[in-house]
Amino acid sequence: MRALALFSGGLDSMLAMKTISDMGIEVIALHMNTGFGGSKDKRAIMERRAKIAGAKFEVIDIREEFIKKILFDPKHGYGKYFNPCIDCHGYMFKIAKALLPKYDASFIITGEVVGQRPMSQRLDAIETVTELAEDEDGLILRPMTAKNLKPTKPEIEGWVDREKLYGIKGRSRETQLSLAKKFGWEDYQSPGGGCLLTEAYFSKKIEEFVKYDKLEVEDINVLKYGRHFRLPDGAKLVVGRNQEENETISKINSNKYEFIKLPVIGPLSLISKNASDSDKELATRIALTYAKTSPNQSYHVKVGDKTYLSTPFESKSKPQEYFIQA
Repeated sequence: MRALALFSGGLDSMLAMKTISDMGIEVIALHMNTGFGGSKDKRAIMERRAKIAGAKFEVIDIREEFIKKILFDPKHGYGKYFNPCIDCHGYMFKIAKALLPKYDASFIITGEVVGQRPMSQRLDAIETVTELAEDEDGLILRPMTAKNLKPTKPEIEGWVDREKLYGIKGRSRETQLSLAKKFGWEDYQSPGGGCLLTEAYFSKKIEEFVKYDKLEVEDINVLKYGRHFRLPDGAKLVVGRNQEENETISKINSNKYEFIKLPVIGPLSLISKNASDSDKELATRIALTYAKTSPNQSYHVKVGDKTYLSTPFESKSKPQEYFIQA
């Protein structure tokens, strides 16, 4: 028998997978990639964690569908920031359910715990998520908190042993941490981490972005990195903060932006391709201000195929006027 697991990379989902795999059931960990899972590629880390928990690992790309169907019109609203957690979880379960035949799997598991998170893991929220997933057959099993819920089909049919499931409830992590110690686990994601939509600064970037442009998959990576500015004529400017970000920004392939390349050591930057000439000139000055330059010296800065002769501002106070604040 085989089960599909919604895998976030966290301890709860790892423990849920181990609980089921220890019953002799093959588990495939599905990580649903919404595009907002973090600013670093964690595929190798998550694959390692899934293996530790006794599961195979696969990534399901749902970025485009998530933007179109969930992010901007969640039926059950947002959490504290721009995070449509209830609708997001329901949608992920719905996708996993549709994938059951493809993987020849019989049911779905998740690491959710009743009462652990104030929005998405209240008892009524969990019931709502189940309804959104259209789980009329009772195929969604939550091993870590199962004894707080009605028995599901896997339990009723004897596919899993309900007595070996858990009845964890509330925000305490004592049981989970104790189990991790028992299994010798040290590699797992801290609770509450992993989704940029729950972060104030990132939610602000999205809210500001959609005032000027339609958010598309290619825009997600642009929003993840650098200092973000909105220039007077509406252009978007992104200025790298360090060498690591410069390298990441250099790999961004978007038809909406072009690169600003400096003749000195400094940030790699992006600016809207449709920016006005005055916005592009201002962008070169801002980029130079964050580089190793002399205030009174002029530099030839390349923006796309055009070169501007620009001077940096004397201080960063002027660029801060255009900075998108969290």
